[in-house]
Amino acid sequence: MIRAILFDLDETLFDHRRAVAHAATRWTESVCPGHELLPEAPALWLDLEDKHVPAWHAGECSFAEQRRRRLREFCRRLGLPTPSDPDAAFAAFLTHYESAWTAFADVTEALDALAALDDAPTLGVLTNGVAVQQEAKLRSIGLMDRMEVVLTPDTLGAFKPAPQCYHKAAAKLGLRPQEVLMVGDNLLLDAVAPTRAGMHGVWLDRYRAEPGASSPGVTRITTLRDLPGVLAALRPRLLGPSRAA
Repeated sequence: MIRAILFDLDETLFDHRRAVAHAATRWTESVCPGHELLPEAPALWLDLEDKHVPAWHAGECSFAEQRRRRLREFCRRLGLPTPSDPDAAFAAFLTHYESAWTAFADVTEALDALAALDDAPTLGVLTNGVAVQQEAKLRSIGLMDRMEVVLTPDTLGAFKPAPQCYHKAAAKLGLRPQEVLMVGDNLLLDAVAPTRAGMHGVWLDRYRAEPGASSPGVTRITTLRDLPGVLAALRPRLLGPSRAA
């Protein structure tokens, strides 16, 4: 039986892309009003996350330092003046980012449907973000009280996609990996890797960026509204064929 569902947070429950677009635009405007490359700012910020965050995950720099690296390169690529105090500049960016925090429109409906199921699963979050910020997001968008656990590298000692991350997450729930469903927007981190670690992976392909991508044992959905149906279909399959008395 699937007894628990772990969700990724950013781009799964929380609309990170929307908040980044707002913050990157507002912050750039504050530094250089009317900048000709302003429309490119949101996509560039997301690209630099993908470039610099892995260095923190690998232990090559601190969380604060990867933020500084992102901001410096962001300014260099857009031709903006490099801030003399990158930490203060990043704090200003965060003010804009936090003002745009919101959940995706399908989240509440999906969680309500899961809660209404017989044998409703325990719900939690498994994220590679820092605990303080991720918990603040969940409180801001009204989901903190709906999660039994919020699991981060701070508590698990490992980042996704390390197998021990998923094993320790299941243990925190008092369950075996095969009793846990992992759902998220990243095909590797939230679907393929947890499946290899013994969980059941569901890839939330919100933006249909890779319609041809697939992996054995991974279910693909495009909205969380499909999740109760996935769970209902998976549970009988895991139980196997019925036997006559």
